[in-house]
Amino acid sequence: MPIKLDQRPTISAGATEVASIDFTEQLDSTETLTGAPTIAEITTADLTFSNKVVSTAALTILDREVAVGRAVQFKVTGQKAGTQYQVRITASTTSTPARTLVFDAIFNCI
Repeated sequence: MPIKLDQRPTISAGATEVASIDFTEQLDSTETLTGAPTIAEITTADLTFSNKVVSTAALTILDREVAVGRAVQFKVTGQKAGTQYQVRITASTTSTPARTLVFDAIFNCI
């Protein structure tokens, strides 16, 4: 079962948005994300995702510093005003054995 994120980002209709999802709290101290993350919309078929990557630079997400390799970033387009989207983010880790982490984020579109 995916971890449901408390944050509910607001995105605007017709825009190209960039999302950054912090996985730090689910990672061990030396563990990072690796490979190509997958992003899938659960509720509709409106959204298109591109540039799906594990972070390659330190980021600030929700006023918190996030180290390299501990976040997933992607672009999203196609959203329609007045719609709430459930987006599933899946990423593998560098642990041995490797783990797969799954988060669900809710995006509200205005």
